[in-house]
Amino acid sequence: MFRIDEIQKDIFRINYFDGKRPVGYSQFLIRDAMPALIHTGIYPLYEGVRDEIRKVLDPATLRYIVIPHFEADECGGMDRFLAEAPGSKLVCSELCSKINLYGWNAPAPLGMWNDDVLELGRHRLRFLMTPHVHHWDSMMVFEETEGVLFPADLFIQPGDQPPTTTEDLSGAMIQLYRTIGIMPSEDAVRRVLDRLDRMPISHVDPMHGASIPAAALKPYVHALREQPFAYTGSLFGKEVS
Repeated sequence: MFRIDEIQKDIFRINYFDGKRPVGYSQFLIRDAMPALIHTGIYPLYEGVRDEIRKVLDPATLRYIVIPHFEADECGGMDRFLAEAPGSKLVCSELCSKINLYGWNAPAPLGMWNDDVLELGRHRLRFLMTPHVHHWDSMMVFEETEGVLFPADLFIQPGDQPPTTTEDLSGAMIQLYRTIGIMPSEDAVRRVLDRLDRMPISHVDPMHGASIPAAALKPYVHALREQPFAYTGSLFGKEVS
């Protein structure tokens, strides 16, 4: 159920899919002088994620645990990764550090603001504040060396997806957003799309789904610009009001 693939140079996708949920879950390992893990997976998956990391490097050498927003699949294993890698630091948005991780039973995180940068060695991470793209405290991560965007829950694709795809799954993406109700604001998403249009993106590596080359991203962007997908009173298919 776990697999690891090098999808860009020294960037590894660790994916878990069990068929019990509509999506798979991916963590991204960046191998460098200062290794980084983007997303941790939920708490029970820690050992499986760690075992996949061990195929590439010693988990104790991780230096950054990056949490794009505060949610179980993004940060459920954070305390265990921090404990195994004593030299590591949590990295999250400044907003997340103030509203979600303040006073948590973990070392104080590095709170990143828009355009803050972390140097890993060959790779360079730039942080984008993206509030209300799923969560209030959301940020995205752009790896500038390879041109890879890590958008967390944006560009989601349901099902068991391969490491990379050029398939147009934008219709399934929109339907999943409508059914689950995770996106509070179409305007917030479209503001972010305007920013992404100006960036030299080569690939998008979402948390749920396959890596999408920039050339195959157009139908996803078009769907998000033209179709309704924000919360309208339904959560996981159940009406709230």
